[in-house]
Amino acid sequence: MAKGRSLDPSNQQRFEQAVQAAKEFAESPGGWLVFWGPSGCGKTHLVAAVANRCLERGYPAFFVVVADLLDRLRAAYSPESDLPYDELFEQVRNAPLVILDDLGSHSSTPWAQEKLFQLINHRYNLQLPTVFTLGVPLDDLDERLRTRLGDASLARTFLLEQSSEGRTGAFGGLTLPVIRGMTFESFHLGGVGLPADAERSLRNAFRAARNYAESPDGWLVLLGRTGCGKTHLSASVGHYLEAKGYAVEFCVVPDLLEMLRSAFRDDSATGHFDQVFEAVRTAPVLILDDLGVHSATAWAQEKLFQILNFRYNAKLPTVITVGCPLEELPESWVSRMYDDKVGMIFEIEAPDYRGLPRRQARPEPSGRGRPRKGRYTN
Repeated sequence: MAKGRSLDPSNQQRFEQAVQAAKEFAESPGGWLVFWGPSGCGKTHLVAAVANRCLERGYPAFFVVVADLLDRLRAAYSPESDLPYDELFEQVRNAPLVILDDLGSHSSTPWAQEKLFQLINHRYNLQLPTVFTLGVPLDDLDERLRTRLGDASLARTFLLEQSSEGRTGAFGGLTLPVIRGMTFESFHLGGVGLPADAERSLRNAFRAARNYAESPDGWLVLLGRTGCGKTHLSASVGHYLEAKGYAVEFCVVPDLLEMLRSAFRDDSATGHFDQVFEAVRTAPVLILDDLGVHSATAWAQEKLFQILNFRYNAKLPTVITVGCPLEELPESWVSRMYDDKVGMIFEIEAPDYRGLPRRQARPEPSGRGRPRKGRYTN
């Protein structure tokens, strides 16, 4: 059980990380845990172990399959019910620890969706310890549930098993051959003859990206000229978070806009454009590479603002790379980037050094505080 059922080393690593998180949570319940993966990957076993350990320690835990909970709530409406509906619902809403197994596999009637939202939203607002298992990706949940379970300030999400053919992001940007090799381990801090200030700038940006990947919260904006390493760092964040089970979308902005235009032209009653647009707008983690290097039509500006504004208001984890001066971007975008309550901006002051011999980056120790100012200075 320690490594799960998969023989794939990457899946074994995912499972080990999930087991460690479950053990830590069982000893000190706090925040939310979300485990998802295909049927039979061990997620129910894992959360049942959390419940049993909490009960051993004398910590009350309420474990229930979501479909069964909804059946019990429906039955509680009956006058013959031993436990009135209101009393049962309040017990679940305010239990010290609730474990909801198989969320997403229940009947999605309006009544069921409303009851689940009331339950989950109450626990979200009070930040009550809660554990979820999902047999479907977060993206498949109702938007109101998805935004709460995807809130990295409260919830930690773990993918227990992924098929070798599958990918977390619907657009597959992280699977492109060059992007696939962009990890923290392969990042280089500089080349022969690189000025000391440039090396220091790269080192600070590397540290910021690593710290953000450890605790993705709000926005990380990386500025710099072509070839300075900002795309590599943003992709590294994406790969790191995918390994932790996050659903990550990596999109080069001009390619994204072309995809949206194509979906808009070909749209029909199927609502294909809406599906593509929502997948980007509400992605649990979104990486927008090369913002500003795109056609500045009114339509493109409007779509990008809608994406950025939604993610700003929801404070969804977002990494943005910008290769042009911020003064060339719309003021409404820049003002959101500079809001240090939501994110931070790092300017990489290094030249294009891709053709120079390089020195590989040494891993930065985790846990260091990352700057929270609008712009980082050396």
